[in-house]
Amino acid sequence: MLYQRKHGEEHPYWPAGPFKIRLPFIHYRWELAETIQALVMFVVAMGMIPLLERYLGLPYDVALAYVVVCGIGFMLPNLLGVPFVPGWITPAIPVVLLFVGGFEPGPDAIRALVALQLVVTFIFLFMGITRLGTKLVDNIPNSIKAGILLGAGIAAISGEISEGGRLYNTPISLGIGGLVTVYVLFSLSFRDWVEKHRWAKIIAGYGMVPGMLITMVIGWSVSEYPLPAVQWGFELPAFGKIWDYLPFTVGFPTYQLLLAAIPTAIIAYIIAFGDIIVGQSLLKRVDHLRPDEKIEVNVDRVHLVTGLRNLMHSFFAPYPGLAGPLFTGVMATIAERYRYGRSAMDTIYSGAGVFWIVGFIALFMLPLVTLFRPVLPIALSITLLITGYLCIAVAVEQIDNATSMGVAGIMGVVLATHGAAWGLGAGFVLWLLIEMRSKRALKEHEGELPDEPIHIEENPDPAVIADGKQPH
Repeated sequence: MLYQRKHGEEHPYWPAGPFKIRLPFIHYRWELAETIQALVMFVVAMGMIPLLERYLGLPYDVALAYVVVCGIGFMLPNLLGVPFVPGWITPAIPVVLLFVGGFEPGPDAIRALVALQLVVTFIFLFMGITRLGTKLVDNIPNSIKAGILLGAGIAAISGEISEGGRLYNTPISLGIGGLVTVYVLFSLSFRDWVEKHRWAKIIAGYGMVPGMLITMVIGWSVSEYPLPAVQWGFELPAFGKIWDYLPFTVGFPTYQLLLAAIPTAIIAYIIAFGDIIVGQSLLKRVDHLRPDEKIEVNVDRVHLVTGLRNLMHSFFAPYPGLAGPLFTGVMATIAERYRYGRSAMDTIYSGAGVFWIVGFIALFMLPLVTLFRPVLPIALSITLLITGYLCIAVAVEQIDNATSMGVAGIMGVVLATHGAAWGLGAGFVLWLLIEMRSKRALKEHEGELPDEPIHIEENPDPAVIADGKQPH
């Protein structure tokens, strides 16, 4: 490395306006653990291909070219000074598919997705430039936030387990592999093993990789997925054909489409802002253990970079996953390894940066691409199942009383079954009718929880009623 960090300072960078440029080998070293992890986890990026084929009507080689454009976007945040591992706005995928699924695959669906991505771009850039992002999301009622997350979580899981879903069609491999992944990532008992056993710590360090590999091996073993036909050489995506599937050729969306995309875009933004908060909390959990480096998380910079990535997608690869600020599963494993000191990971930027650089290179490695091609649904399915679990868990954390839970629950069901516009509408109507209180009432009842529902006994004691007391 040409630049060395002094103890306790921010990692060196080249200033570039609102951005801070950092390059591998110049500003940070190469990390072996992230290299190995990325050679497997890049298949998650390819997991978008089945959705591109189904909902946009793209052929496989053009869909792969879309994924390469997405890979370029994945490398941008770390390059420009964001210490996160970026990903899609994964919890919003089911909601996005509800919107795009209302259009015929082909030019109509592409225009609809371009409209959505342009509105998402505008929201991120506007909120980043004006610095209004934090204020806006902080003022949204917790029950509405929870309803959005519940709806996204329900849609993600129900889409996998319902008839025709990937877990429904391949229950053995995805069932076992999904349970292994959940156990490694979230189990309290496995966390106890990690603290006591080195082998468990090693497994935990690779996050979703063990579960995905187990799923693939089982899928091939029980013939739920076809065996791969491995080829050698380099993969060349169909950049020559991609132009036929872009808005410059199929046409840009009308203003009616842009208006129709607004509810879904708002939901995607709120979910993405939640990802920023999750990313901050993951770094806060380990930052105090690494006094050698000062980590800066600039929310405005995160907004700007995410907006630029969505703008790139709008023109060159409209994407059902959109461009999100955080790949939660990988960020959690990188943050976990970062805590063990400078010898384990020199800087958070080396871990986060190397991961997607290797992931991008892997997209051109034909042996890996052909090895994983038959099992692409596995990567997407496990990602959605994990996302669904996290959405529901985080949604419950937002709620502190039964009244809010009722609003959030009904909103979540409506959103998952009827889409973003109906979900948001139902949520705000229920909040206005059930939860909202005047400023005077809020001041009078400050610190109190909303009244719980009255539980009426089936056979109340007549003597109690005679005394004028109401049964509970």
